[in-house]
Amino acid sequence: MKILVPIKRVPDADTRIRVRADGSGIEDDGIKYAVNPFDAIALEEAIRIREARGGEVVVATIGGGECAEQLRNGLAMGADRAILVNTSDALDSLAIARILAALWKREQPAFVLMGKQAIDDDSNQAGQMLAALLGVGQATFVSKLELAEDNSTALCSRETDAGIERVRVKLPAVITADLRLNEPRYVSLPGIMKAKKKPLEEITPADLGVAAASRTHYLRYEAPPRRSAGVRVATVDELVDKLREAKVL
Repeated sequence: MKILVPIKRVPDADTRIRVRADGSGIEDDGIKYAVNPFDAIALEEAIRIREARGGEVVVATIGGGECAEQLRNGLAMGADRAILVNTSDALDSLAIARILAALWKREQPAFVLMGKQAIDDDSNQAGQMLAALLGVGQATFVSKLELAEDNSTALCSRETDAGIERVRVKLPAVITADLRLNEPRYVSLPGIMKAKKKPLEEITPADLGVAAASRTHYLRYEAPPRRSAGVRVATVDELVDKLREAKVL
């Protein structure tokens, strides 16, 4: 059974983000990049399934040559091989989904397992768009995944505002991982050494027969306004008065 795991290169969650003075983007200097945390969770789940049932885990990303670092991390975690779809274009969710759809048709995986969203743009769209383009089922925000014995279906526990929803999807399908699905393993030194010998293929969107272009464009970035300093109160009555002044009560 082959599982395709798309991952994204994003700024590390502990990195301080600074907007450029002209609002054209974020400052690159001093930023540490990492695998999107939700994608790392998806990759961990795929590796666990491979360890229990056999098969192959293919990790893929779309971006420039600098993304090879995150692919190597995926290989060090335990993925069998990696694919870099090399492009310097800034792509929106639909363009990403189109490239992933073409990659799906080339790889023919049993299913796609990916993070529910990326922590940089928080779009939460690529997985759903990919399923729509392929015409296959989808299960999003999955916190527990159970495959049938014959790998024909997947029972997914989804986290919703109303609680846990359990749905069964027929494979092939697109499944997106939520935070509580698992805790990704640490990359070990032996894993890093093994990753150097694993195949990392580099292709372009044109190799997949895709001319993907974004339909949405960012006009300007702005940092959120600074929060004003808080006020220390001495009593509960004073707190209530302050809340009434702020029209919270």
